[in-house]
Parts: sequence; C-alpha cells; structure tokens
Amino acid sequence: MFFKDCKEKMELLEKGKDEQPLLPELPVQKTFDYVLVADKLDDVMDRKYQKQDEFLKELKKKKISIKRIEHDGKLFYGLRAPNDIFEDYQYLLKVSDSCNWCHDEKGLTQANKIRIVHYILENTFIKTGEKLDDLMMEDVFETMFCLHEKKEQKMLRASWAKWGNFYKGQPFDEIKCYFGEKVALYYLWLGWYTKLLVPASVLGIVVFLYALAFFNTSPLIDEVCNSNITMCPPCEKRCDIWNLSDTCSYAKVSHLFDNEGTVAFAMFMAIWATLFLELWKRHRAKYVSKWKVFDWCDEEEEMIMKIVNDPDCQLKEFTHSYKRSALVLILVTVMLMVIIGITHFLVVVRVIAAPLMSESKWEFMSEHSKTLAVLLGAVVHYVTIQIMTKVNRWVAQKLSYLEKPNSFAARERSFTIKMFTFQFFTLFSSLFYIAFFLGRINGHPGNYVRLAGYRLEECHPSGCLTDLFIQMAVIMLLKQTINNILEFSVPWVKGFVRKKTAKRLKRNCGRCYRKACRDNRKDIEPCDTCKIRNWLRNYHLGNTDAFSLFNEFLEMVIQFSFTTIFVAAFPLAPLLALINNILEIRLDAIKMVRLERRLIPRKTNDIGVWTKILEAVGVMAVIANGLVIGISSDFIPRLVYRYHYGPCANGSTSSHCMQGYINDTLSIAYMRQGRQDEFVLPREKNLFNVTQCSYRDYRDAEDYSLTPKFWLVLAMRFAFVILFEHVVVLCKFVAAWFVPHSATSVKNKRMKDKLERLKDELK
Repeated sequence: MFFKDCKEKMELLEKGKDEQPLLPELPVQKTFDYVLVADKLDDVMDRKYQKQDEFLKELKKKKISIKRIEHDGKLFYGLRAPNDIFEDYQYLLKVSDSCNWCHDEKGLTQANKIRIVHYILENTFIKTGEKLDDLMMEDVFETMFCLHEKKEQKMLRASWAKWGNFYKGQPFDEIKCYFGEKVALYYLWLGWYTKLLVPASVLGIVVFLYALAFFNTSPLIDEVCNSNITMCPPCEKRCDIWNLSDTCSYAKVSHLFDNEGTVAFAMFMAIWATLFLELWKRHRAKYVSKWKVFDWCDEEEEMIMKIVNDPDCQLKEFTHSYKRSALVLILVTVMLMVIIGITHFLVVVRVIAAPLMSESKWEFMSEHSKTLAVLLGAVVHYVTIQIMTKVNRWVAQKLSYLEKPNSFAARERSFTIKMFTFQFFTLFSSLFYIAFFLGRINGHPGNYVRLAGYRLEECHPSGCLTDLFIQMAVIMLLKQTINNILEFSVPWVKGFVRKKTAKRLKRNCGRCYRKACRDNRKDIEPCDTCKIRNWLRNYHLGNTDAFSLFNEFLEMVIQFSFTTIFVAAFPLAPLLALINNILEIRLDAIKMVRLERRLIPRKTNDIGVWTKILEAVGVMAVIANGLVIGISSDFIPRLVYRYHYGPCANGSTSSHCMQGYINDTLSIAYMRQGRQDEFVLPREKNLFNVTQCSYRDYRDAEDYSLTPKFWLVLAMRFAFVILFEHVVVLCKFVAAWFVPHSATSVKNKRMKDKLERLKDELK
C-alpha cells in the first residue's frame, strides 16, 4: 500500500527528525553527482541564455551546488547535491511500506546518489513549465551525464570488461554497486540464459549429427538424386520444365533440418523454455534477497524521490479512460497491419525475384534462382527490420505517452510491451508466412494464385522447411554479427573522433595533492584543470539514455524467440545463440565500462515485464513448433506413407519403407508444348501436343481435385498438433510446479533477517 499523499510522508519525515536521532552524518564526497553541458552564450537577452540561467537558479533553490567551468566554447556545470537530500531519502525508505528494509545499511553509495540527483534534474521545471528534456531539445543544454568513478571503473575493467575474461564468472555484486540492480539483473539473466543454452546447443548438435550420419543412406535423397521425373515450370513465361534430379543438393540440405530428430528436439526446447524461466526465478531470488531488494517497489521509490525533490508535491492519481484505451488499441492494430503489409511486400520481392533470376545470363544464377530468391528475401527482410526498428520505437513511445501512465515504471512497462509486439511482428511475420503459407495457397496448374501478376512460390518436393531454415539462418547471422560490430565500433569511433578534435588540456595538476588544496576534513578537492579533464573524459564517451539497457534486453529476448519458436526448423539456433552470448556479455561490459557514459544506476528486484514476455514466448514456442512439425515439415506425410501407403504397409520387407515416397507426393499435369504458361485438362490431352510434368500436391490426375490421401494427411497433421501441444503444455505445467520460485535457504534467510530487524527496532 502506498502513502495516501506526499504530505503524509512529509509529516512522518518531520516527526521522525524530531523524535529520533539523525542518521550518522555522511562523509563529504568531493566527486560530482552530475554534469550539465551547454554552449557558451554571451547575449543575456538570448532566450536560451535566460532559460539556462533560470534552470540553474531552480537547482540552487534546491541547495544543489554548481561548479561552472568554461572550456573550448562550452560551459560545464558540475552538480553536487547536499547531504540533507540523501538523509531524507534514507529516512523515507526506512518508514515506507515496501522498501523499509531495503535501504543501504552502510549509507548511500554514489550509484544511489546519482539516481536521486537524476530524478531531481528530470523533475525540475522553469516558469514556462519546461523541464530539462524540453530544454535539451531546444539546445538550451547540450547534454547531461554522470561520472565514472576511476577506481571502481578500473576494477571492473580488470575483472570483467575485457575479452580475456570470457571464460570467467561475472562479478555481479560489483556490477550492482556500480551500475545498480537493474543492470546487474540484466547480466545475471544473460549469464543464466547463456549457461542453460549449453545443454540445448549440445542436443541441437546431436540432432544435426544424427541427420548427417544418415545423409548418404536416406532413400528420400536417393529418390530425388536418381530421379528422371520432369517437373512443371516454377513460374510462367520465363521458366521452363526441369528435372527433379537437378535439385539433389537442395534435397540433401532439406534432410539435415527435416528429420525425425527435430520432433524430439522441438519438444525438448519447449520444456527447456519453461525450465529456464522457472530456474531463473529461483536464481534471481537468491541475489535479490542477498541485495536486500526482494520486496522493492519501483513506484514507491519514485514517490519517495518525488517528495525529496519537492516537499509540497501533489499526488498523481491513477486515471483510466476507455476512449484513450480504445484509441491506443486502434492505433496499435493499424501499426500491426502496416507491418503485415510490409510482409506482403517481402513476399512480392521473392515472387518476382525468382523468375527474373531464372532467365539471367549467369548460369549459376539461373540454375539456383529459387535459392537465391530466398536469400535475397532474407537480406531485404533484414534491411526492413533495421528501418522498422526506428519507426517502431517512435510509435511505441508516442503511444506510451498517449496512455498517460501514473509513473515512470508504468510508462516503461507500456513501452516495452508495445515495442516488443511491433518488433516481434516485424521479425516473425515473414517467417510465419514461410512456415505456414508458402506452397499451400498457390493453387494448381491451370488455376494458379497470383500476386502482382506473378505466381506464388511453391515448395520443393523435399519439403518447405529448408526455406524457413535459410530465412532464420540469414536473419540470425546478419542481425547478431552486424549488430555486435556496430555496437562496439560506433561508440569507439565516436569517442576517438571526439578526443582527436577536442582542444587538449595542459597537464597542471601536481598542486592538487598538496595540503593547501585540502580542506580541514582532509578530503581532496581537485583543481579546475583536473575537474575538467575528468569531465571531458566522460563527455567524449558514447551517449547513453533510458533506452540503452532496454536495447540490450530487446535484442536478447528477440534472440530467445528465434531460439525457441522455430527451433524445429533450425536445430543449430541454440548453438549460434550460445556463441553470440559468450561474446555479447564481454562486448556489453566493455561498452558500458570503457566506451560509453555511465548508465543511470536504477534499483529494482526483477527484470520487470520481460518475465511476462518470456513466458508468452514460451507458450508461442509450443504452438509454433507443433505447427511447424505438423504442418510445415514432412514428418506426418512420411509417417502416413510408411504405415499406410508404403511398401511396409503391406508387410513387404524387400525394400525400404520410404521407397517411392517422393513420387507419391507428386501429382501429374499436362502442359502444351512450347507454352509453359498454358495447361490443359487431362481429358483434353489428346487434342494438343502436350508434355507431362509433375508438381507437389495430392490432386487427382483427371480433374485436379484433392484426393482422399490429402484429407487423411491433413487430419493426421492436425491430430499431431493437438497431441503435441497438450503433451508439451502438460510437461510445462509439471516443470513449473516442480521448481519452486525461491530456494528454501533463501526463504529462511529472509525470515531470519526480518526477525533480526524487528528485534533491533524493538530495542
């Protein structure tokens, strides 16, 4: 329960100050909590100058000391908050409802001070009602940043933020003390995710090696490679008939990712996703209990900082508007329709690219036009993802503000859900088309479905799963490789250029360590040259904002989605994710510690709404993998053929049970010679000079109607999907029940801590 209003807490604060001894006086810290940067303005009548001066005066009213240093045409303002602010914050934590035992017993760290001062800066208004974000948009101030602490930064660089430590554990306690609990929980989650990827990667490799072991003995591959079947043209006008044996290599690749082993692996990954989340909750509980933030409440801390910033603050009440919610829902739906429309564009690109490439003068391109079209579609999809990421962020941010949430935490949750939803549709819409629609809505000879005047694509006789694998592999490799390169290189290049173009300082700081430069309490106050040198060192680093950590979470959760949702089509996805994450941990550490400005340390006890998103992804993984195996792969048609139509169905043991399967999945059509775009009905084949060709489908040779075999296979597909999902969901529930969210030792430790705290209060 929250306090009814801000005044109630202020009364408690004043009462507590009178009746209880003050907290031990905090030692004087000669570091600065924050630095503001602005261009030097000489015209006092300039509106920017006046707003800048007014904002600084508002800060001084809050007893924040300001140190002004000019350098190279810019003004640097070092901000240092008084101890009274931090004492009020600590006391209010102590008397709060949810955070009363979460306060730091040894006093506030610099990370906590930075968070408090950041809130004050973000919520200081001038007379026009503008705050710091508005002033920065108007170029009144250029930027703001908190300072890295050299000693702690050096320790983190040595123990964590370097490539040579990739095989070592992470110093989560040190990360928490320097960057705050939110960053520490991100690395804790990422480390746990990476650790649990090891068994998934090993099993994925085993499934791949299983397929490779039977690579040369599969009768399905032999049937394609030694076939003399003539296939119908894959497109009209520009394409010609082709031999099934020409796609021998494609059939071999299909067998690697569409075999019996992928079914077991898909079931394992669906259960793995649940175990990962349940074990993560247990792992998290151990650390948040250790850090004394188990019962932490973000909204209550925000209320405390609001009081510290303004003792006369007013409560921002919860509001809800059905009209506003309906408007947001409509706009979200419109955005999703736009993203799905972009997916249609990608389909058109694939449809048009294949026939155009087939008539190329380059022999390689004409022979592999379908595969190249798939690769081109994947690359275009990746480019679309990069563009839409910026659009999605802008739209999600506007919609989150439109909802008018009560607190920053609520707005962050709203933004996270919308941004992930938009990104999920952007990345996975094309994959869903390939997995569940490609080759199933394209019609039949004489009645093909067209898009932009071109026939829709068809699946290879060996199955559609290879197209899905190619799309996933290209996007995962491009996204992870290029993103990691950009994440590291962009801040490094920007910092390098800034340092080279900046005006150099003369080294003149020896006097800072003489007695004359120390106050009576022996605390070192560096000279202006040393101050500006330290400020410039931080100023030249890459910029960070509220989205910096969000971007890392989004990248990893999207990767988690790739690893689980369509893993049946790409068993090596966990291995790629494992390799990427080993590098990602150190890359992010190096970036945060060495290449970027210090993140605002935030206190929390969980990864927030990301847990709910991961749970939703786990449910989607069960549904998607069941559909991929049942609908997209040839697993069910092969079973039906083996036990109902194949040689073994009649008790024959002289040939392989799958002998003749490829031919059984093909239907016959008749095409006029020299007219690749004109098919004739079987009853009219004697009226023209025709060429017989085959296409993948279960259709009657007389009237192109669907055969009973099609309906039997379809029924078996849906039966398998229902059975698969029910079995896996049951296993997920059992796994979730079996693993408690908190270890017994953690529960006992928390109870013991509460007992000791209550006893101390009684004394």
